[in-house]
Parts: sequence; structure tokens; C-alpha cells
Amino acid sequence: MKRYALEIEIDAPRSKVSELFEDPESIAKWQPGFQGIEELPAQPGISHKRYRLSYSHGKRQLEMIETVEVDALPDEFTASYEAPGMFMRVQNRFEELGAEKTRWITENEADTSGLMMKLISFLMPGCFKKQSFKYMENFKALVETGADVRES
Repeated sequence: MKRYALEIEIDAPRSKVSELFEDPESIAKWQPGFQGIEELPAQPGISHKRYRLSYSHGKRQLEMIETVEVDALPDEFTASYEAPGMFMRVQNRFEELGAEKTRWITENEADTSGLMMKLISFLMPGCFKKQSFKYMENFKALVETGADVRES
């Protein structure tokens, strides 16, 4: 399992950052290829909310299951993500650095299974970290300027 942490400062109040982060309508504005989110029915014995997230990257379609582990915004949002050949857990924390500045910190765990995903992870060891940081930069731009990745 690969572990890494990232952080970025956003020039906006934590309340605005948190509001956009938890808004399902904003996801497509900062995660390229995002197609939709669907809440999954509750399962006996599981108290966490679960969602199906759909993405399109060129001709490739990807679905992953998000399991919300901690939903304590504006302080923290932790979830795990499962897709064929991949498991990821992301803890997002938001620290107020003043009235108009927020630090977003993520602690990530990524694991792969299956020959193809293990090969990709071996040949490009920084791919998960690079993708995670790109999403953080996209989100920062959305919060600060209203930039939408669908328009670029």
C-alpha cells in the first residue's frame, strides 16, 4: 500500500471551501470526466453512506464505489474508493488559516490489485499522487476564481 500526504492553501474562507467540497453539483467542475453520482441503498450492518461515482475518460468508462467513513465538515471528510484493481482511502482535513485562507490537507492510502494496475503502479509510482494533486489544484481554482475544468 502506498501512502502519501498533500496540502494546498486556498484563498477563501473555510466555510466556502467546505460548501463547494460537499456540493455534488460542483464535482464535475474540478474532477475531469466526472459523469454522475448515485446514492446506493443501505446494506444491513453497514452504517456508512455509499455512492456510485461514474467517470468517462475518452472511450473508457470507470465506476467506483465511495464509502463515506467520516463526514464532519468543515473539519474532515474521509472516504474510501473502490474500482476494479484499485482501492484508495482519502482523509481530507480543512484548517482555517485566517478569515480568508484555508489549508486543505489530504492523507492518502492507495493499493492496487490485478496485473495491469500493479504494472501501472510499478512503472509510474507517482501517478496516484500526481492525479490527487491535480484535483486539488483544480478545486483551488474553482473556489478562488470559479474555473471549471469542463471549459478548458
